Amino acid sequence: MFEFPVLIGDIGGTNARFGLIETKGAPPRLLSREATHGHPHPSAAIRASLAQAGGPAPRSAILAIAGRVDAPAVQLTNADWLVDATAIGRDFGLDRVALVNDYVPVAAGAAGIAPDELTPIGPEIGEARGPRLVLGPGTGFGAAALIPYEDRLAIVSTEAGHTDLGPTDAEEAELWPAVERVEGRVTVETLLSGPGLARLCAAIRTVRAGGDGSLCDPAEITSSGLSGADPHAHAALALFGKLLGRVCGDLALTFLAAGGVYIGGGIAPRIVSILREGAFREAFERKAPFAEQMRSIPTSVITVKDPAFSGLAALASESGRFVYHGQAWTPGS
Repeated sequence: MFEFPVLIGDIGGTNARFGLIETKGAPPRLLSREATHGHPHPSAAIRASLAQAGGPAPRSAILAIAGRVDAPAVQLTNADWLVDATAIGRDFGLDRVALVNDYVPVAAGAAGIAPDELTPIGPEIGEARGPRLVLGPGTGFGAAALIPYEDRLAIVSTEAGHTDLGPTDAEEAELWPAVERVEGRVTVETLLSGPGLARLCAAIRTVRAGGDGSLCDPAEITSSGLSGADPHAHAALALFGKLLGRVCGDLALTFLAAGGVYIGGGIAPRIVSILREGAFREAFERKAPFAEQMRSIPTSVITVKDPAFSGLAALASESGRFVYHGQAWTPGS
């Protein structure tokens, strides 16, 4: 149980967003977005955010972390911060600090997401029932499943972004030797992330135009690729969409996600036109011998801002509804 007001935070590799839920069932109020590189540690960012808040001080906190949450102190995967529940609790005099993987609240939010908060990709299949999958490419790649179990909803967080990703056709096989490795590997996150988009574009330029393998800014690739100003950038976006469709399909099969696949993160909402060109959905459905079943699973992009916030509010106010893995600190623990 959480004592209100509850501080909520969505802490990623690039930015941390903080909000406050003043009473049980109240909507979250965004306090601020803080750059992770702009503060030496999470408490400094929280202090800066609360200084802008006004209103009552928080009594507890639930923080979503872009990293594996298996201890009360979590090192971010793609940033220098160590998020230490004990230190945060003591710094702000809180009664409880809970840490969860950053896709746990996105999954919780998917339980009540409205149709106008989604952009369908592929056929609009109508209401679908069963487990739901949420995932997203951003600074990294996150994924979780929302699985109905009797009268509760179980949230299964994953580290799917760190599974291996390989070529499946001649075009990809030609590009793969030019792809920059991360610690010797090509993983889902290596390519399906902001830095991954840069790696795809660099590999395409190397193979097709004799480029030197240097990386470009992902935002620049997205802009020039969507406008058609840079054919290599457009090719990178198209391959990104195709690979994303394949990985979405793999994870949908893994969790039998008949209730749908919901794509968040910072990149997908910007490239909806690319995802709708067809390669995404074709790769998603190309899962013989289960292609027919895959055609019945809807895929959508989450277009609401800060989808984790609504999920964090649900976890704080409806704690008995969800079952999920996390780490919590309380005074004396």
